[in-house]
Amino acid sequence: MTPELLLIAAGVAGYLLGSIPFGLVITRMLGLGDIRAIGSGNIGATNVLRTGNKGAALATLILDSGKGAIAALIARYVLAATMSHDLGVEAGIIAGACAVLGHNFPVWLGFKGGKGVATTLGTLLATAPYVGLAACGIWLLTAVVTRYSSLAALVSLTAAPVLAWFLATPAHAAAFALLAALAWIRHRENLRRLLNGSESRIGDKKKKA
Repeated sequence: MTPELLLIAAGVAGYLLGSIPFGLVITRMLGLGDIRAIGSGNIGATNVLRTGNKGAALATLILDSGKGAIAALIARYVLAATMSHDLGVEAGIIAGACAVLGHNFPVWLGFKGGKGVATTLGTLLATAPYVGLAACGIWLLTAVVTRYSSLAALVSLTAAPVLAWFLATPAHAAAFALLAALAWIRHRENLRRLLNGSESRIGDKKKKA
């Protein structure tokens, strides 16, 4: 198989892994109803938290971030071992980014998924650990200070490509810039609510986010 086909295969595998809707699966397994009918209707951890079940939200956060990390790590080290280190790095970035696309646009749910924040952070941690840790720290600090999950996501993911320019490679910076742009697009309704003051804060159960 040619390197090009291997990269395509890594992307497809990443997309399929990323498209597993863990938030929906977990809430249904626990009898919490259809998460798409709760709060914002999003399948991510922030909306799962609105069910009042913190354990379910934490599990969703871990599994959603794990999708990006696992996709990136498997692609990177499998191809690095069979082909070359450089190809492995590229494959990891592609697989992780495609996992984010899978989470945002899952084929199983009619391409209506989440916003990809946790999956993006997982991809950052797997492909550029220092950048990922810094982005997670920025997310946590912003979330604690403002209690806006959406704002924390946008600030941290916007910082990621800048951090990657200094702590990783131009390829990482370019990929993370694209993921940040996707996050801004997916958060356009949150931006509108942030601007008019109606955005819900972390811990709110009834307002949309």
